[in-house]
Amino acid sequence: MIRLAEISTKYYAYGTLGLGIFCILLAMGNQFNIITAPLAAFFVFMSFAVFKYGYILVPLITKQLRIIEIRDSYELPPGQEAIVKKVGGTYYASVFLFVRIYESVTDKTMDENQVYTEYFERAISSVKFVVKFSMMVYVKDLTKYRENIETKRAEAQLRLAREKEKGEPDVLRIDKFEREVAMWDGQLSRISTGIKPMGAVTYMMTTAQGVSKEAAIAAALNQASELRATVSNALNCEVNIVTGEEMRKCFEWEFFLPTTEKETEEAVG
Repeated sequence: MIRLAEISTKYYAYGTLGLGIFCILLAMGNQFNIITAPLAAFFVFMSFAVFKYGYILVPLITKQLRIIEIRDSYELPPGQEAIVKKVGGTYYASVFLFVRIYESVTDKTMDENQVYTEYFERAISSVKFVVKFSMMVYVKDLTKYRENIETKRAEAQLRLAREKEKGEPDVLRIDKFEREVAMWDGQLSRISTGIKPMGAVTYMMTTAQGVSKEAAIAAALNQASELRATVSNALNCEVNIVTGEEMRKCFEWEFFLPTTEKETEEAVG
C-alpha cells in the first residue's frame, strides 16, 4: 500500500511524459533502442491519454498500484470512488454523483411542472438517508453560446438518427437522445426571445459510516447506487457516480467555487 500526498491528474500525465522523453533520449543514444523506442511511444501516448481521460485512467492506476492519496485529514482510497475520514473509531465515506438534466421548467406548462415537482418529492421521501443536492448557476457568454448549442444539437440529432437506423434500436437510448435534442431546441428558442442563457452544474453527495474504511465505502456506494436509480427515474435524467478527478472537483466545490464561466465549463467537460 502506497500513501502519497495530494496528486492531481496532471502530475500523472507529467510523470508518464517524463518517462517517455527519457526513453526517447536513450533510443537516440542507441542504448537498448529496440526496447526503449516502443516504451517511449507508449509513455508519450499514455501522457496524452491521461490528460484527456484522466478521470477514467487515474482511478484504474491507483487501484492497481493500491495508492492512497492524503488530503489534510481526508483520504482517497485506491479506487478514488469516495472521500474517507476517520473520526474517533468510526470511518466516514462520502460519494458524489453528477446529475445531467435534459429538461427545463421553462419549457413545461404549469401542470407539467407541478407533476415534475411531485415526482421529485416522492423520490426524495423514499430515500432513508441524508442527501445533499448542490447546484452552481452562472450566466453564459452569448457570443459563443449559440454556436455551441447548434453544434451540440446537431450531434444529438446525428446520434438519434443513427440509433433509429439500427435493426433493433434501443428505446431508452432513443428517448434519451430525443430529450437531449428537445433541450437544445428549447435553449435556442429562449435565446431568440432575448432571455439570457444560464448554465447549471448539479451534483449530489451522500455519506455513510462504518467500523472500517472498507465498510464505510461499501455503504456509501450502496447509498449512491440507490440514489442514482431513484433520482434518474423520478426526474427522467442522467445520474452518474463520479470518481477520480471529477470527484475531487465536487469535493473542492464544498469549499471553493469556480470564479468564471470558463472554469466551470472546463470542470464539467
